[in-house]
Amino acid sequence: MADLSELLIALGLLFLAGLAADQIGGRTRLPRVTLLLACGLLVGAPGLDLLPPSATALYEGLSITALTMVAFILGNALTLENLRKHGRAILSVSLMIVIVTMAVVSSGLWLLGLPAPAALLLGAIATATDPAATQDAIRQSGHDGPFSDQIRGIVAIDDAWGLLAFSLAVVAAQGMNGGLELGHLLTAGWEIGGALLLGGAIGLPAAYLTGRLKPGEPLLTEALGIVFLTAGLAIWMEVSFLLAGMAAGAIVANLASHHDHAFHEVEYIQWPFLLLFFILAGASLDTAQLGAAGLVGLAFVILRIASRVAGGWLGGALAHAPRAHRPWYGIALTPQAGVAVGMALIAAQAFPEDASLLLTVTIGTTIVFELLGPALTLFALSRVRRHDG
Repeated sequence: MADLSELLIALGLLFLAGLAADQIGGRTRLPRVTLLLACGLLVGAPGLDLLPPSATALYEGLSITALTMVAFILGNALTLENLRKHGRAILSVSLMIVIVTMAVVSSGLWLLGLPAPAALLLGAIATATDPAATQDAIRQSGHDGPFSDQIRGIVAIDDAWGLLAFSLAVVAAQGMNGGLELGHLLTAGWEIGGALLLGGAIGLPAAYLTGRLKPGEPLLTEALGIVFLTAGLAIWMEVSFLLAGMAAGAIVANLASHHDHAFHEVEYIQWPFLLLFFILAGASLDTAQLGAAGLVGLAFVILRIASRVAGGWLGGALAHAPRAHRPWYGIALTPQAGVAVGMALIAAQAFPEDASLLLTVTIGTTIVFELLGPALTLFALSRVRRHDG
């Protein structure tokens, strides 16, 4: 019973701390994601180490649940109406950011003296974006317009391009080392293709069946059931739960004509999950990795920000987006988190000789982008709003 009492007390205090962070963020315009991560750093192992093991053990399950909810909501941004309005910008900007980020970060790190395979892998890892932090920054900003719609759409498909780029980078890096294996490319193809198939298998019946008991939108029980089912099956099938959730959400949003707002209930319930997710993410960060990342980590941060700005501007220009929007696409897409760390873990297993470098740089710079990224997203949204009036 002692463990249970510790867990319940810890959860109660974390929810209250999250409420305080939410209020401070609303009054000061500080990103609440950053505040929650900082709270986690303070109470977790990097700081005062106040959290019981039973609380930190919840992190993996909470992260998958929270991110799957975010994925469903982002999938709702991929409606045909939104794609008709912004599809060219969404595809152009997302592709250019991935291509330019990978090219600039890889070549820059190689010129600094890193081996070509390691530089290429870090360039691919740099393409990943944090959908949860980006989506929450948009919600906190209150920005509602073409630019925020485009950012939601870009984030929704960004990880698909990133996974593909990473898979190609792994194959190319193995070729440089003389150990080319196409199995990694096939694994990535299954992770993406299998996720889309799963999203379709869940989204198609959900589009027809949900929202019937209460006309207009799915009940909370329906929404949660589908979210948990999607996450669980994705893990079991070893496919991306993010892509599966986005695919299912997009199908429901496009095909459920009897819905007034697909999975609107998820938006109400997701914040408690995200609150705990961000605090426990902060508690799990290893700040020692910041110093260990060193010059390579600093170069990675500078190159990633610069390349995302350049890629966003180029993609916006190709899509004939408003000139005032072009400089801010890449800035709005700065947050980076779990997907990048997952890529680094896979790369470390495939390239044990570079494992320490890959993990140190990725984890160290992820801390920077988790704390800095939401602020940059809010700044980009405020600049666009100021221009658009």
